[in-house]
Amino acid sequence: VQLQAFGGGLVQPGGSLRLSCAASDRTFSNYAVGWFRQAPGKEREFVAAIRWSGGATNYADSVKGRFTISKDNAKNAVNLQMNSLKPEDTAVYYCAASAGGWGSGTPGSYGYWGQGTLVTVSS
Repeated sequence: VQLQAFGGGLVQPGGSLRLSCAASDRTFSNYAVGWFRQAPGKEREFVAAIRWSGGATNYADSVKGRFTISKDNAKNAVNLQMNSLKPEDTAVYYCAASAGGWGSGTPGSYGYWGQGTLVTVSS
C-alpha cells in the first residue's frame, strides 16, 4: 500500500487543520489506518486510528475531544480533523496502514507508512 499524507501547515494555537491520507494503489478495505506523530527529540506516538470495515475508532488520550478521524469512501482516504490545536501538537504526522488490523496504537502493528506532513502550532 502506497500512502500519501498531506494537509499539514502552520496554524495558531486554538486553530484547526485537516490532514488526509490516501492510498494510491489499492482501497483501504480490510485495513486499519492510523495517524502517528513525532516531535523533535521525541519518540513516535499514536494519535488516532480507524478500522475501515465498520468504522471503529481509537484515540490517544491527549487528543480525545479535539481530533476526529474519519474515512472518505469516495476518495479512499482517511481524514484527521484537528481542532483546538496546542503548541504541543507540533510534530511531523504520519499515516500508516495495517492489513486486517483493528486500529492499534502500537506502531509495530502497521506495515505500511506514508511520508510525514509537518504540523506547526505557533503564534
